Amino acid sequence: MSKNTVNVMWFETLARKDVALVGGKNSSLGEMVQQLGAKGIRVPDGFATTADAYRAYVTYNKLDERIEDAIGRWQDHKISLHEAGNEVRKMMLEGDWPADIEADILESYRELSRRAGTTDMPVAVRSSATAEDLPDASFAGQQETYLNVRGEKAVLAACRRCFASLFTDRAITYRQMKGFGHEKVALSIGVQRMVRADTGGSGVMFSIDTESGFDKVALITAAWGLGENVVQGAVNPDEYEVYKPLLGKPGLKPIVEKKLGAKEKKMIYAGQQGGDTKNVPTSKAERAAWVLNDDEIMELARMAVTIEDHYGQPMDMEWARDGETRELFIVQARPETVQSRADAGAIKSYTVKAAGKVLVTGLSVGAAVATGRVSIIENAKDIDKFVDGSILVTSTTDPDWVPIMKRASAIVTDHGGRTSHAAIVSRELGLPAIVGTGNATHMLHDEQEVTVNCAGGDEGVVNEGIAAFEVEVLRVDDVPKTKTGIMLNMANPSAAFRWWRLPADGVGLARMEFVINNALKVHPMALVHFDTLKDEAAKAEIAELTKGFADKTEFFIDGLARGLSQIAAVVYPKPVIVRMSDFKTNEYAELLGGREFEPKEENPMIGFRGASRYYAPAYRAGFALECKAIKRLRTEMGFDNVVVMIPFCRSPDEADKVLEVMKENGLERGKDGLQVYVMGEIPANVILAEEFAKRFDGFSIGSNDLTQLTLGVDRDSGELAGLFEESNPAVLWMIESLIARAHKAGAKVGLCGQAPSNDPAFARLLVEAGIDTISVTPDSFVAVKRHVAAAEAGKG
Repeated sequence: MSKNTVNVMWFETLARKDVALVGGKNSSLGEMVQQLGAKGIRVPDGFATTADAYRAYVTYNKLDERIEDAIGRWQDHKISLHEAGNEVRKMMLEGDWPADIEADILESYRELSRRAGTTDMPVAVRSSATAEDLPDASFAGQQETYLNVRGEKAVLAACRRCFASLFTDRAITYRQMKGFGHEKVALSIGVQRMVRADTGGSGVMFSIDTESGFDKVALITAAWGLGENVVQGAVNPDEYEVYKPLLGKPGLKPIVEKKLGAKEKKMIYAGQQGGDTKNVPTSKAERAAWVLNDDEIMELARMAVTIEDHYGQPMDMEWARDGETRELFIVQARPETVQSRADAGAIKSYTVKAAGKVLVTGLSVGAAVATGRVSIIENAKDIDKFVDGSILVTSTTDPDWVPIMKRASAIVTDHGGRTSHAAIVSRELGLPAIVGTGNATHMLHDEQEVTVNCAGGDEGVVNEGIAAFEVEVLRVDDVPKTKTGIMLNMANPSAAFRWWRLPADGVGLARMEFVINNALKVHPMALVHFDTLKDEAAKAEIAELTKGFADKTEFFIDGLARGLSQIAAVVYPKPVIVRMSDFKTNEYAELLGGREFEPKEENPMIGFRGASRYYAPAYRAGFALECKAIKRLRTEMGFDNVVVMIPFCRSPDEADKVLEVMKENGLERGKDGLQVYVMGEIPANVILAEEFAKRFDGFSIGSNDLTQLTLGVDRDSGELAGLFEESNPAVLWMIESLIARAHKAGAKVGLCGQAPSNDPAFARLLVEAGIDTISVTPDSFVAVKRHVAAAEAGKG
């Protein structure tokens, strides 16, 4: 262990209690070196200058009164902020080093080089203010970081620049806003061995989902080269999410999301002699490739869990991968400060009524909606032109932009991911934002009236015009308990995490069609028979969508498994009932390449749909892909809470055929705990309930189709809308009969539909009939829970 002095302390001797001595950033690095090295957390070696060294530098150069004078003249409006900042930074840069501080820094730098078996080792020189990363001071990044610094003179110069960065315009403004006295804040400098991320990769990682606060996933972003581009939002990075509770089970890969980013450029060393970095365009191959492989994603997620467990709170971390050794390092860790403080008892739900034309799309931040006029600001020097309350549209943001971001109603950027500066600050300010649109500054114009909609999941949309929208606040801290299970209907994986706080008993209906339609877009048979497709335009589109997949069918299996895994993760280990695809032929035909594989039907609603497709030669190979996705979801990713449900099964004989095809594709009822349900939506399911119960573990009543087929009413007919009534005595007889007969045969029965949320009397009838579960949309969950609790109290 190297020697500490009053001026310099080595990371291995520091702990988080030393925040007053070396700032939040450096004390956290020391804590990890000391406490977590043995648990597999690699932190690059280094040392920190102390707050005392900073104060000694200021005193030695007689700067105290001069700094106070410059700041005072700014506060008295005698000079501008820019002039005051310039004046103080100039003083700092022109100061001389006290001999003992200079000697301590240089000796420590030499020792750091010796440890690595070299001389003039490249280092990262990072500022760590003693108030910058404290819990009530969440806007990190106020001071500077210098990368690829080599040689003794360069290290001393970078240290001076760090001291000076305590007085950037944004840092002065920030302290003023937070009420920190300028004389009370000191600065520690971390000097750390550079990880060769310039030839590797780097990024940011959170131990929770940044949008919803879902605490069971880790979010990782990654780009080629040094990490500043990801932090600043200058590139659209790759994005990965991992389900943490399954990380400890050997052989599983619970990576629930992988999104390929554009990664337009990378930051690399500018020259061998040090001090400089530069951005260069990435190659086409780099843009098309994932920065991290699955094993590296898993390793980083495990690091996130280890660090979070040690600190006892959600964490925000920066990581880097050495391009020469491929080793993964943590280069920063600090507490996450937005979601961990959110009101856990409330969920806000936004609904846009009639949206205008889609103008641009990107990654959504904030799960909210805002309307207003566009104000395009391309450069920080033009921020005085910003109109208060308007929607800020810009290429990218950095800490200099914070003053106008606070005055915006929403933020839209061309570049950046969910861990970029714009995304993080928007979250802290409670503003909706859409980042990484690629072209917002090109497509939108000043004073244009738009709606920024971040309420639809991962994709944020800017719509033309001012749309009306509703906001509903669901309180989840006073939901009554019920004996009847209340489950959720879900379709959109990217919106699933926002509902994690609902005390649901599982997911009663996960609609596979949404994932196929929105994420995959391709007819599965067009992937099976890709080489013989006649539609050349569709073939070209499919080729573009599936690039990176040598086997086209793997695109479907991988995408479907990953999409459904996000729904399965929200309530794990509670059951998630996934309905196998239930498109009608006209809907299947609309998928890419679909027209070649679908017949034209007069009445698709009662045509070639549901179970009849799964064993038919025309779709059997497509159904096989669905089965393989479910098998992967359960056995390779670990979501064994997934239950399979077969829709529109007309006869017990048909059920046998479907179960046989499932078995051929690795899904055998009863094996590895697999349960299989059937939709109770055809009168035959009720009439032959005992026979179906021999083949299935449970029924889920689809009240729409059951009503349609019991009453002979087309559910889509406007003329017959008045006759379509789920509480019609004939329909209720069907429901009551199915519940009674299924229970007698030992099968469970649930209902998925909106009727119980719209009609308390219908909920009461279901409870009186003894239904096991009711599955509803998340936004009506609280209302249904209350209806059912009241019905149970009346029944009791």
